[in-house]
Amino acid sequence: MKRKLEIYREKIINYWTSRSKAQKGMFAGLIFLFLFLIIAGSFLAGQTKMVPLYNNLSLQEVGQIKTELDARGVSYELENGGTTLRVPTEQVDSLLVDLAAQGIPNSGSIDYSFFSENASWGVTDNEFEVMKLDAMQTELANLMKSINGIDEASVMINKPEDPVFVSDQTQEASASIVINTQPGYQLEDSQIKSLYHLVSKTVPNLPTDNIVIMNQNFEYFDLNDSNSFANGDSYTAQQGIKQNIEKDLQRRIQQMIGTMIGGDKVIASVTADIDFTQENRIEELIEPVDEENMEGLPVSIERITEAYTGANAAAAAEAGVGDEEVPNYPADAEAGDGDYEMVKESINNEFNRIHREIVESDYKIRDLGIQIAVDNTKETDADEVEYLTQQEQLEVEEGIASILNSIVTTSIDKSYGEVVPEEKTSIVFQEFNGRQAPTDMAVPTIPVWIYVIGGLLVLAIIVLIIALRKRNNKEEEVEFVAEETEQQINTIPDIEEKADTEGTVRRKQLEKMAKDKPEDFAKLLRSWIADD
Repeated sequence: MKRKLEIYREKIINYWTSRSKAQKGMFAGLIFLFLFLIIAGSFLAGQTKMVPLYNNLSLQEVGQIKTELDARGVSYELENGGTTLRVPTEQVDSLLVDLAAQGIPNSGSIDYSFFSENASWGVTDNEFEVMKLDAMQTELANLMKSINGIDEASVMINKPEDPVFVSDQTQEASASIVINTQPGYQLEDSQIKSLYHLVSKTVPNLPTDNIVIMNQNFEYFDLNDSNSFANGDSYTAQQGIKQNIEKDLQRRIQQMIGTMIGGDKVIASVTADIDFTQENRIEELIEPVDEENMEGLPVSIERITEAYTGANAAAAAEAGVGDEEVPNYPADAEAGDGDYEMVKESINNEFNRIHREIVESDYKIRDLGIQIAVDNTKETDADEVEYLTQQEQLEVEEGIASILNSIVTTSIDKSYGEVVPEEKTSIVFQEFNGRQAPTDMAVPTIPVWIYVIGGLLVLAIIVLIIALRKRNNKEEEVEFVAEETEQQINTIPDIEEKADTEGTVRRKQLEKMAKDKPEDFAKLLRSWIADD
């Protein structure tokens, strides 16, 4: 057994010494990787996976759960400032059921379930009113936390005392609410309205005007203007709209004029006067159907025709309708023979009746001011500076003016009167001392040091490849020499044996007889022993 171990040991040593350094390094790396995987797997398998049991707890609730877990001997971890409690994953389900059966966590606030669990005859009216108010505040806070974007809510309700006499006027209640919104979450109008109506409909005699809602950042939510938290934010929103309009116009002007004369040769500045007055009006209009003739659409026509021929024809006519008669005065009864005819026509026309409810935009561009600065220098091959001639400046100014006139005419609202574009624009030709091309039109260039570093890296890679190839050639040569040495060792001639003597021949015969005919060999031995 010991001999076999020695043989195996020599084989392993010979195999290891015959390997190259790269192969030895690879074997050592594989061994270390295998050991590392075994150790890491055993370490991870021995660790306990922790999962959240409760999130967003109050300190009072965390204390209750922590006391119960300590009594049970359950390991736990606290995170997020003590508001999140983590326990082993295999115990989370059983702990949720057991803690819920014990009423844990309990925030300590009173809800409507308190009255059914603690009903007794020893509660006074004042104590009952306090508990009822506290329960109402708790239930309202729980309802608000169910709205998206709200993590926590605190409600404070002020209810006046009931009047003693019927003649006394009932006082209105008031409410103050503080909500903790999620970071970056913006409450929508419908959510703000739901908060106001939720509180107003829950508390008796509480109008929405007596409700104040704010978040943890002291930003107020107004029911009438829910898009802004306060007047300051309304001003900020208006300034944001004004700046967006100015930036949009400036970008368009810069792009159009820069395409004509070059982006680095023009600078545009825009100032806008915005009217944020919002108007709602109702118009009742009556317009003719035929606007050209100013006539309506006939609905009903009444035509009366009378004719008479004979004596006293004029008497049948209307009073005072003769050529020489006084209006509304009876005509002369004595008249000669003649003819009488009257045609009377009544037409009822219908016109277009238009009812319009118009809501004007909440902002309009009342006025614009556009300033354009143009570089009056030319780009030449020489170092000398050349300037635009008067004719060239005039041509550039006419092209810019046509663009600005179109922009000003279409941007300013027509309700503020006639727009004169020439009064809203200003074009100045001046040499630019420190000009800077716009970033969106700049052509990126690669610094020289990047090329240098790239060349060095390529050179290092080439040298490394050459060194690796030389190393591989040397290893091949060493292996080839080792193979030749082994072949030489294997081809060494055997030691010449001496010629067989008579004794060696007899010994070989006996060995062959013992191997082929053991029974005869045994008889021969017995006979030799008997002779001795």
